[in-house]
Amino acid sequence: QVQLVESGGGLVQPGGSLQLSCAASGRIFRIYGMGWYRQAPGKQRELVATITMSNIVDYADSVKGRFTISRDNAKNTVYLQMNSLKPEDTAVYFCNARIDTRATQLAYAVVNEYWGQGTQVTVSS
Repeated sequence: QVQLVESGGGLVQPGGSLQLSCAASGRIFRIYGMGWYRQAPGKQRELVATITMSNIVDYADSVKGRFTISRDNAKNTVYLQMNSLKPEDTAVYFCNARIDTRATQLAYAVVNEYWGQGTQVTVSS
């Protein structure tokens, strides 16, 4: 059983900063791509940022230059540093990861996509 647990959300004023964290736990052999998505009320879930095992990153145009995604493979954790926050960044933020849960190195890969439960980010004065 694998779990992704987000933390770090909250209420912040426009122009402020927040850092989200997402820790994966359980039987983890290897974590491939990780990412952050968000869903605002009445809107579809959208990609915010992704990071590969090799630390290649990609961002939605709306957050480029303001958000930074990073990961700590030793801690099975992905982070999202959010600066210069705007009211339109208000949403529930979800982390996502593709994880291989094989029991041993000699076993076949078992790769599935996992989601966290979400953390609310509200940008308001």
